Amino acid sequence: MRLELKPLLPRGLFGRAALILMVPVVAIQLIVSVVFIQRHFEGVTRQMTTSIQIEISHLLSVVNTAPDLATARARADDIGAALELSVILPSADAPQRDRREFIDWSGREVILTLRARIPELIAADLISGGRQVWAWFDTRHGVIRVAIDRRRMSASNPHQLLVLMVFASILMTGVAYVFLRNQLTPIARMAQAAEAFGKGEILPFRPRGATEVRAAGQAFLDMRLRIERQIEARTQMLSGVSHDLRTPLTRLKLGLAFLPEDDEVEALKRDVQQMERMVDEFLAFARGDAMEAPEEVNPAELLAQVVADAVRAGQTVALGPVDWPDGTMRLRPQAVRRALENLLGNAARHAGRAVVSLSSNERLVRLVVEDDGPGIPEPAREAAMEPFQRMDAARDPNRGGGIGLGLAIAADIARSHGGALRLGQSESLGGLRAELTLAR
Repeated sequence: MRLELKPLLPRGLFGRAALILMVPVVAIQLIVSVVFIQRHFEGVTRQMTTSIQIEISHLLSVVNTAPDLATARARADDIGAALELSVILPSADAPQRDRREFIDWSGREVILTLRARIPELIAADLISGGRQVWAWFDTRHGVIRVAIDRRRMSASNPHQLLVLMVFASILMTGVAYVFLRNQLTPIARMAQAAEAFGKGEILPFRPRGATEVRAAGQAFLDMRLRIERQIEARTQMLSGVSHDLRTPLTRLKLGLAFLPEDDEVEALKRDVQQMERMVDEFLAFARGDAMEAPEEVNPAELLAQVVADAVRAGQTVALGPVDWPDGTMRLRPQAVRRALENLLGNAARHAGRAVVSLSSNERLVRLVVEDDGPGIPEPAREAAMEPFQRMDAARDPNRGGGIGLGLAIAADIARSHGGALRLGQSESLGGLRAELTLAR
């Protein structure tokens, strides 16, 4: 079974930078700790235990040469007092095996050294005696127990080193966290400013951090300023073009109003109306929602108002399921209304009825418009959202159509809110399914 490590790795830049910094430090500390404990503590413990082993071997030799038990006990007490060894002869409480804590690494070396150098060793207990090591040995006068101060047989507890290293690691990790946060916070703020700008909002942002981060932040500010100027220039230009076009159109309408009513004049009036509608749609597409500020709006209430207005206008529109908790979200209400009206206008031209619904989760809000019309073939759906792409022939050429900007305007508004417009086929009505997503 193959172990996938990628899902376990952090996704954020801060987590990955911390991982890159901490993994080598922790690995080096573990390697140094193991090598130091093995080389230093085990070596020192072996030397100290060997010194005690010489004393114990001398004690056992004296006890074994004693003629009787009483003499052996007396000699053992004298030697024990001189060598600071606590001796009990005979002792009947010898355990069956050695005893030590599992993490007592120096205790392991004590037992190995005693067994290697004293064949008479029965068992060693490094737990029951507290700070003493109890060891039982076989002699000709019975089992003798010797108690030795643990500090004479092994170096200081190596766990103190580990505790010190853990404390130092935590301290250095905290220092590294502060430095990483100071370096990565400007990147996170720049990402937030870029995301907000993609939704049409302007967040205050000032380049900070390292030289490279400052350069990237300044480049972002320059890019944002150029885009703002371009949008402003485009809007002003189109406003002027719209004004210039409306003036001759108004003169044409005024001139046609004084002509006698006949079929040719009616045709000319329809042409003028179509030209006005084309100018309005083109201006709405070019302007987008750049001139509107975001507001806190309840999308469910906004959707209900759009549906009510469509019904009053004579459209066959029904309000479907609305899954929205109480509360508001930041959006441009007039722009979202324009996008929904365009989708409902397409449904009114190409279908008999439409159903509008709303669903949401923690990240997105979905506004769905479904109709019972002929729909749009799947290969042509992406092209249908491009400007000036008229799909009337694919749907119903006899019902009339626009100039190919309705879906493009809706898609542009969705992108400016951090979402997208997706076209599909309605499972319930069989026609077009237009899903407008907005980021929360």
